[in-house]
Parts: sequence; structure tokens; C-alpha cells
Amino acid sequence: MTELSNPVPTAPPRSQWLDVWDQFKTHKGAMIGAILFIMIVLGVYLGPFFWDIDPTRIDIRSRNQGMTFAHPFGTDQLGRDMLARMMAGGQTSVSVGITAMLLALFLGSFIGVLAGFFKKLDGPLMRLTDLFLALPLLPLLLVMMLLFRERLNAMFGLEQGIFILIVVSIGITSWMPTARIVRGDVLALKEREFVLAARSIGTTNTKLITRHILPNVLSPIMVSATLGIATAIITESALSFLGLGFPPDFPTWGRLLFDATDYLQQHPERVFWPGMAISLTVLSVNYLGDGLRDALDPRIRGR
Repeated sequence: MTELSNPVPTAPPRSQWLDVWDQFKTHKGAMIGAILFIMIVLGVYLGPFFWDIDPTRIDIRSRNQGMTFAHPFGTDQLGRDMLARMMAGGQTSVSVGITAMLLALFLGSFIGVLAGFFKKLDGPLMRLTDLFLALPLLPLLLVMMLLFRERLNAMFGLEQGIFILIVVSIGITSWMPTARIVRGDVLALKEREFVLAARSIGTTNTKLITRHILPNVLSPIMVSATLGIATAIITESALSFLGLGFPPDFPTWGRLLFDATDYLQQHPERVFWPGMAISLTVLSVNYLGDGLRDALDPRIRGR
């Protein structure tokens, strides 16, 4: 009787997320963007623990100073430290960007899944999407700010009311691209064999969507999330620059740009710092989204 040969050991199966990480690491721009974005977030949220200066403290004797050891980014027209205001403004701008992105992502994914999965809802929901796409974004945001500003301020307070209004305004005017992308993926997925097999054994629509459809559309949703942060930060900065965002004593990067325009020739660095912060944040997020798109695409990974 012949002896059975020992089986050849095989490597354990690699997880999909490990493959995604390996592909993501090869994208130099994505790695640079990820490192830069992490540094910006850590700087604006952890920086105040090391640079313990009140961004709202007024010191008339130190107003309009240039870059010094005491004030590395200088001071504004009221003597407030610009470095402290940059970090406080970064917290607001990044928080608005992430929160508005989450709202837009939820609305876009919800409408996209419904439109792609249920044929009867496809037409009305896509016409609604086309209607929102046809509306001019900036005038619509300005109208919403003017209509609901006083009411929300009375309900939640000045700062919190403005934050809610800006987040909701940006979120409900930027969900359309995500809805279209998700709808297209759902239309293709619901005809795949695994979905048809699950439907044939009596799986409900809710389980089909949550267990089979949504996990397979995470790739475009995550890419839309990264790009949505950049869009929300730019939109908030534009509103603050126009004077319709947060109040003057509540710094954001856009508000700092607006305040610095009156002193552009005397102190150009006061425009440079918030402008550079906005540009680097948007650039890093765009590179991050580009890398995620390539890493999550199975055709590029060769799987």
C-alpha cells in the first residue's frame, strides 16, 4: 500500500482589505495626501494643547504685527494671535467638511440605492436629482442662509445654529453625484448571479440591499466621501468669504481670508496662511480619493 504524500502547505487566503492596503501603498500621491491630511487634522485638533493662546483674546497693543517668536503667524487688526485662530478655524472648517460629507453621503446613497433597486422609484428620484443638479449652487445656498439663519440662531444659539445651517445647506445640495454613481452600480449588481440566487430562495428586499447590494457599492461611496470633504470645505470657505458664514469672532479659514482682504497690501501673509491651509487640505483629500479609487477597483488590482 503506497503512502500518501504530505499535502503541500498553502498560504492562508489574503483579505480584501489587505489587498486594498497593498495597492494603496503603491500610489505615491495617495500616501502623500493621506499623510498630509492626517498632519493637518492632528495640527488643528492637537495644536491648541501645545499653543495655549485664546484665539479670541484681544490685545490692541499687539495689533497688525508681522511674524515674530511670540506670534509666528502674526496678529490681526485686533491683536489676536493668527496661529491660534488658524487652528481654531481649521477645527471648524474640517468639522463642517466631515459632517456635511456624511449628510450628503447618506442622502446620496439612500436615494441611489432606492432608484437603482426599485424600478418604479427610478424615474421620480432621478428627475429629483436632475432638478437639484439644475439649480445654481451658490445662489441657492445664499437664499437658504438668509431664510433660515435667524430662526436657527434663535433655536440653537448663534454659533451652533450657524453650524447646523451650513452643514445642512451643503449636505442637501451636494448629494446628487453620489446618488448617480450608487444608482449605476446598483443597477448592475441587482442582475448579478449572487443577487438572483438570493432572491430565488426568498430573501427579502431589505436583506438583499443590506447584505448583498450595499457591501458591493462601498467602493464608490468611500471615494465620494473623500471628495465630498474637499467640496464641503471649499463651499464653507466661500460662504464665510462672502460674509454669510460664521460670525466675525468665530474663526474659520474662509472667514480669516475675508478679514485679511482689507489688509492685503500691508500684510499679505494673513491671506497666505488660510489660503494655503484650504489648498493643502483640498489637495490632500483629492489625492486620497484618487488612491482609494484605484485601490478599491478590482480591475486595477488584477483580481
